[in-house]
Amino acid sequence: MELEVRHLRALCAIADAGSLHQAARRLGVSQPSLTTQLRRIENSLGAELFSRERTGCRPTPVGRAVLSRARPLVDGMSALVTHALAEADATRSRGPRLRIGSTASRVIGSWLRRLRVALPGTEISLRVDVSAHALLRSVEAGRLDVAFVHEVEGCPLALPAGLDQRVLLDREPQFISLSRDHPAARRRVVELGDLAGDRWMVDPTVDGEWDGVRRVLGAAGLDPPVLHGDYLTAASLVVLGEAVAPCQPTSGPRDDMAIRPLRDDPLAVRLLLVSRPETDTSVVYAELEEAYREAARRSSGYYEWLLRHRSPLARTP
Repeated sequence: MELEVRHLRALCAIADAGSLHQAARRLGVSQPSLTTQLRRIENSLGAELFSRERTGCRPTPVGRAVLSRARPLVDGMSALVTHALAEADATRSRGPRLRIGSTASRVIGSWLRRLRVALPGTEISLRVDVSAHALLRSVEAGRLDVAFVHEVEGCPLALPAGLDQRVLLDREPQFISLSRDHPAARRRVVELGDLAGDRWMVDPTVDGEWDGVRRVLGAAGLDPPVLHGDYLTAASLVVLGEAVAPCQPTSGPRDDMAIRPLRDDPLAVRLLLVSRPETDTSVVYAELEEAYREAARRSSGYYEWLLRHRSPLARTP
């Protein structure tokens, strides 16, 4: 088999994700398909590139050597495509454009709406990704102008050199979602101990998510069963009482689900707007701040939290 760029991209994805399952999700392929592809690559090179362990995949010495040469080729191909697309865009339109990236957030819709009003005539595009690191790499490569990302407390992001960052909120508490008939749902604030007997659900493809939850549960002396999956699935399981899950404090109220703060806010993230140095983020940041303030006010429990902590986001602009 002749190696192609797509094969090298798959190897890099496996190394970055640390598991075939997560790498398959990022690549948009099935895990069996990726496993088969990896076997064919290893057969063609005559060596095992990853050691399969219970906790995931780790590059072997040969794998590290291959990856050290594969990454520049993959990055070079990405740069080639990026520059070609940029040139093609330039021939089609000379108007201003703004390419936004974001991890999942309740503020995205309002943010885009505000930007379209504040920047008339600007072509605005959006890319949402579960991985903050993937978005940061896209900003670094010039595929995005700005990225709104969250950094899980205790799991710092690897910010590429040369990028600018502005902190929207230094510490955003993560609330907990649980079924309406959960005993703890009757309380305004939930203790971690109240959830010791529940299954927790987290999305392991979100950078730092699982590590952050595991750190907090371990510090509290808890070892509950954990389910891994996306948050659309999590919501359906929470409603049925099959799991509890961390959620954004701006999550809107639902008739079939309770959203509650955790005592002492053990889970938290930092909210950042990251950009290329040449990008003027004054309007982008101002509209993001207003969109976030608007979302916070719709969540009475979170708005009360901001007031208690004297956050500037709780003030009337």
